Amino acid sequence: MGITYYPPVSFYFEVKFVGIKTSGDTSFAEADGLETELGLMEIKEGGENRFSHRLPDRASNGKLTLKRGVMLAGSDLAKWCKTTIESDFSAAFTTRDINVSLLDEDGNPLLVWTFCNAWPVKWSVAGLNAQKNEIALETLEFCYAYSTREKESDMGLNDLFN
Repeated sequence: MGITYYPPVSFYFEVKFVGIKTSGDTSFAEADGLETELGLMEIKEGGENRFSHRLPDRASNGKLTLKRGVMLAGSDLAKWCKTTIESDFSAAFTTRDINVSLLDEDGNPLLVWTFCNAWPVKWSVAGLNAQKNEIALETLEFCYAYSTREKESDMGLNDLFN
């Protein structure tokens, strides 16, 4: 009998920062911005007024946004973010690769997005409110040079359908 495919759940994921090992630095409540968009170049042909030619242009990336409970300042991730964001650019800052993995029920990666040469550009804490019973959340935003996504065939998902 064939294997039944079930779409993965979006809440079971893991974030890893290459070169950062502090415990708790990989625990996030939300990861957003897993996107790449191919740009379009529009060319208007003289004498042809019914349409414009659309050609592919460069790919563009948004920002990777990660949310979690506020971490104490002693973490390696917090130190890297603080050093980069408060930099005066008198010295080069460190970029890191960030891996976001969607996991299966056994904790194995199904899909892995790698954000190459990333650096933090924004670090914010959600508003504090004495009338709410919520965890204090911080949001980290990262820019990056480019991203990759591991092919499903590289992870054995094609075996499910053969």
